[in-house]
Amino acid sequence: MSDPIEIKIPEFIRNGLILWIVVAVMLLAAAVTSIYTVQAESQGVVLRFGQYLKTVEPGLRFKLPFGIDAVYVLPVRRQLKQEYGFGSMGATNPSQFTSRGARDREKSMMTGDLNAAEVEWIVQYRISDPRLYLFNVLDPEGTLRYVSEAVMRTVVGDRTVDEVITIGRQEIEEEARNRLEVLVNKYELGLGIDQIQLQNVNPPPPVQASFNEVNQAQQERERMINEAKGEYNKEVPRSRGVADQKIQAAEGYALKRVNEALGDVSRFDAQFEEYAKAPSVPRTRLYLESLKEVVPQMGRKIILDEDASQVLPLLQLQNLGNGGRN
Repeated sequence: MSDPIEIKIPEFIRNGLILWIVVAVMLLAAAVTSIYTVQAESQGVVLRFGQYLKTVEPGLRFKLPFGIDAVYVLPVRRQLKQEYGFGSMGATNPSQFTSRGARDREKSMMTGDLNAAEVEWIVQYRISDPRLYLFNVLDPEGTLRYVSEAVMRTVVGDRTVDEVITIGRQEIEEEARNRLEVLVNKYELGLGIDQIQLQNVNPPPPVQASFNEVNQAQQERERMINEAKGEYNKEVPRSRGVADQKIQAAEGYALKRVNEALGDVSRFDAQFEEYAKAPSVPRTRLYLESLKEVVPQMGRKIILDEDASQVLPLLQLQNLGNGGRN
């Protein structure tokens, strides 16, 4: 009968060293899995055994290790965006844009007057409720893409192609944002809509040249209307100024004539008052002034008093004074 095999146990196992190594590894793993950091623009959603526990703010945080607690860090303070009909290079958000074929489908729309248009737009949003965002809808950002496209097609379908491309862009953006916000709250996506911006809005390529000609004609019409209004605004005030100047001149002339007439009346009244005081004086003065004007025009005349008895001597003296000529 052979001797039993003797098993030699290492010294460090018999001394319990391996146990201490295991304990140290477990403590290190517990420390590593229980510490996490929430960035400044984010919030952390803590789950315990897969069930929602709490939402924590930014900073260094602790949780139960070994997968007992799980943390989802969401950028709630960062503005996110989704692009429709186009895609920017270098995007980090997977739901920011779709494939090229999907972009062509997204931007092709029909307006209310049965015209085709290619509409590109951006939806800017934030994560407003992390708990709803994580647990209420399976794919909240994917749902947002579908809802946003439906809303934009509805709003564009209520307007003419001219409103969509030119004058109605701001109204479309505002109405689309309001409608999208209502639906997002109704579906409890945990998102908040900040803004909707229309980007390139153009007619389809086959009719774009004709549409550009129409736009140029409309712009030319607006330019001519503005020039006519400018000329009107220049000529009308000038004409009014000339008319006001002539009216003021006429009023001044009328006032002058009235004042002169009043002055003549006042002067006549004053003369009449003096005449009433001594009627013979002005009568005699007027008589003499009249004789002064009339007598020099009468030629050679001799005026005698009624009592004169001899005329011939006077006539002879007159002849002598004339050199003896009759």
